Amino acid sequence: MSFKDLGLSDPILKTLKRLDYLTPTEIQTKTIPLILSGKNILASAKTGSGKTAGFVLPILEKLRSLKSPKNKNANALIVTPTRELTAQIQQNVLNYGRNMSITSASVYGGVKIFPQKNKLKNGVGILVATPGRLLDLMNQKAIFLSSVEILVLDEADLMLDMGFLNDIKKILRQLPQRRQNLMFSATFSTEIRSLAKNLNNNLIEVMTASSNSTVESVAQKIYAVDKENKSKLLCYLINEYRWSQVLVFSRTKHGTEKIAKQLNKFGIEAITIHGNKSQNARTRALKDFKSLKAQVLVATDVAARGIDVNDLPYVVNYDLPAIPNDYVHRIGRTGRAGKEGNAISFFSADDGRHLKGINQLTKLSLRPEVLEGFEPSFDLNKPIKTSRSPNKGKKKSKRYFGKARRR
Repeated sequence: MSFKDLGLSDPILKTLKRLDYLTPTEIQTKTIPLILSGKNILASAKTGSGKTAGFVLPILEKLRSLKSPKNKNANALIVTPTRELTAQIQQNVLNYGRNMSITSASVYGGVKIFPQKNKLKNGVGILVATPGRLLDLMNQKAIFLSSVEILVLDEADLMLDMGFLNDIKKILRQLPQRRQNLMFSATFSTEIRSLAKNLNNNLIEVMTASSNSTVESVAQKIYAVDKENKSKLLCYLINEYRWSQVLVFSRTKHGTEKIAKQLNKFGIEAITIHGNKSQNARTRALKDFKSLKAQVLVATDVAARGIDVNDLPYVVNYDLPAIPNDYVHRIGRTGRAGKEGNAISFFSADDGRHLKGINQLTKLSLRPEVLEGFEPSFDLNKPIKTSRSPNKGKKKSKRYFGKARRR
């Protein structure tokens, strides 16, 4: 099947050919015709499978036949959880729509609001926004949503997290009742799927080969190591195997700075991204990492959703994530678009519960290995420790009812 068979017109097809997009992916094949026909969808597919093009391309196609938006308004609204993802989707909109006259803008926090207000004065075809900055602009009457005909919640499982949910509900109340609703993510829990259907009637579920799973092209290994030896192990792996580019995930903002400091001490150029960084610093760090000016990028989960680095060879979970879904998104930064990638995770004595959750979600049987010279002090032959979760017995995890993490 070709993109032409999916119902896309010549301006888009010419751009796709120039970008060397020859054959649609499975998620694109399934979603593009549904979106073009006006259906509401809840779509789930593996990371790196082309989900963004799966909704941007049909939106561009549909906007060709719509009237220009009113002043301070938009025809399509794409809401995303992080600033980096907002900027990236906006770049995709520009790339795919280069042969079209459809206007677009992105708005997010951490930068001055006045230039964003100016972009919205005459209205835009597509607006990509984080919830917080969008609400700020709405409160200042710089943007109205009365012309929105298509709503996209990207990384919808996180957008419907209780920390974001109140903001999303405020935005939904300002949208027209008659609109098309599109929700996309790589992971959907049972609770989030139920909540999505309650928010939107007549949702069609679209799933590719395996939801909530990791990509086959990513080789996954877990090394057992004592906490105090993690930084030494990371330095050893980078130097021994001559890793040219590696994305390292830490569970905390403080942890990212500590890891980067230790790497720099050993002569490895490392930079950081986390929620306490200014947006200019985050943008600069990502740019330096993509251009190989920095060998290592140490990040919190702010970088786990949607960040696309071409041919990124290695991802390291310095700390295993407490939320299994985050593991899928983290390692999805490598092995994208069918290319090979490598994901290495460090397992310490108190990580049993985290690993158990990851294996249950992904239906894998990942087991820690021991690397010579870094033997852990704990016994791997004993059953993996699965200490009682502080939320055991509650109907929902703390994730869904906690405050939104700063992004």
